[in-house]
Amino acid sequence: MPQAPQVRTEDALLAEAESSGLGRRFAIYAKLSGPGWLQGAVTLGGGSLAGALFLGVLAGPHLLWLQPLAVACGITLLAAITYVTLSTERQPVATISQNLSPVLAYAWILGTMVANIVFCVPQFALATATVTQNLIPSLHTSTSAPWGIGVVLAIVGFIVVRSYGAGSKGIHLFELVLKILVGVVVLSFLAVVVLLLTSGQLNLKAVLAGFVPSISQFTEPTSALAAAAAATGEHERIWRAIIADQQRDRMLAAAGAAVGINMTFLLPYTLLKRKWGRRHRGVAIFDLSLGLLIPFVIATSCLVIAAGSQFYNRTDDVLAKDGTVIANMAGSYRASAGGFVAQRAALMGEEATPLTVETLAEPDRQLAAMLSSRDAGQLARTLQPVLGAAGANLIFGIGVFAMAVSTIIMLALMNAAALGALLKRLEDPKIFLIGAMMPLITGIFAPVIWTGASRAALAIPASVTAVTLGPIAYFTFLLLINSKGALGANRPEGVARLIWNVLLLIATALATLASIWALTSKPAPWGSIGMGGLVLLALIGLVGYVRNRNRDATT
Repeated sequence: MPQAPQVRTEDALLAEAESSGLGRRFAIYAKLSGPGWLQGAVTLGGGSLAGALFLGVLAGPHLLWLQPLAVACGITLLAAITYVTLSTERQPVATISQNLSPVLAYAWILGTMVANIVFCVPQFALATATVTQNLIPSLHTSTSAPWGIGVVLAIVGFIVVRSYGAGSKGIHLFELVLKILVGVVVLSFLAVVVLLLTSGQLNLKAVLAGFVPSISQFTEPTSALAAAAAATGEHERIWRAIIADQQRDRMLAAAGAAVGINMTFLLPYTLLKRKWGRRHRGVAIFDLSLGLLIPFVIATSCLVIAAGSQFYNRTDDVLAKDGTVIANMAGSYRASAGGFVAQRAALMGEEATPLTVETLAEPDRQLAAMLSSRDAGQLARTLQPVLGAAGANLIFGIGVFAMAVSTIIMLALMNAAALGALLKRLEDPKIFLIGAMMPLITGIFAPVIWTGASRAALAIPASVTAVTLGPIAYFTFLLLINSKGALGANRPEGVARLIWNVLLLIATALATLASIWALTSKPAPWGSIGMGGLVLLALIGLVGYVRNRNRDATT
């Protein structure tokens, strides 16, 4: 078989790693790495960018601990998926169907496809905005540019994904492209923080303190915003509620972007495509740390630090010295101030003196400015005194564009794998390419899909699907790790089994709490549908586990 020389080489390297010291083992594992970098490429997308940016605006460095914790929980799940996949040496879809329930398996596939198709659209929008705002500003006013850029992105994504489906050489080329894109993302945003640090714009002590978790941050604003709310007098209670709601939503969005349901489906597909088996379990888990954990933590932390240093507890980029709103922030400011006016009217009713955005008192105006949304383009402009306009746009533009492109490519690959699993034709090249084209073609229409009411109509059911199936994935693999029927002699025992259960129980509990928190804030009937689906799928999985846990494993 064509793969045999490669397998023999990897076996020799793995044998050498097992008998070598830590340094040599690290070098060998790094050489063999690949699937973990694909996970890093899909994680470092528009969701991570927006989540990190909003966390920085809202809490400065105080929530730096959140995304590392979220990705650590996600890697616990991915490590369990890795162990189950490589121990059984087959797709988990079959293992789940046989040992838990086909309902869970098909929910996993369909949830993955929904996430891929819907969330590919904002990645196209992000890439297009980066080109027209940061890299080629002359295209900003063009109405045809977004369509042309979308077509180019779809073609590039299709070509790269097609190389992956071509076999061994295509797989290694694909992984190399993704490693480069992830490296560009990390280096771009690391450069931003280095520039801020060397220019004296960062409080290093506050940054380091931000990596220490604080439970109060789930419900309470940071001290700076709490003081700003107190300065509004009778409106303090309203502003604190607004800040708490925003903080909750931003934390959930940032945590949810760390590991999505579609990533959990991708990993086993790429592991088996690599021809990895039981001997690769150690290198595969190491690969997740090298390709996902380290790049994700560095890139998102740098983004939070940069956004916090420029926007947290500040109004000078929104309100001019004479008190007027700066032109390019007018929309964001009006949305922030208008939200306060609406909530005040709803809470105080007829007893309240009518207020408008234009008649807010100065403390209310200041706080509305602090909470105004910013974007990556505005963050890039803050570096202009150090790098100039061209340099600032280039560094941010390259990083953000690489984020979007790498995620577009991975969404196409994940959908190709999901469609193949759905139709039980994983090795059919035609099905693979059709699956890859589905999110790419949808992404081309981003200029009309990801706007206004259309955006909300897509985002709500898609996000409900994602938050419902997220904890189900954790619960599913917690059950499989303990299933004799699924793993047979490969089931962890003794201390190893205890460690797996402790880590997965913690991760499952956190994912479930986050899911319930998110679903209770969804508009009717979506929140109720999601909650009901969460409970139903969990019960289905538990019943299947009890029935099949002790039968002989299929070899």
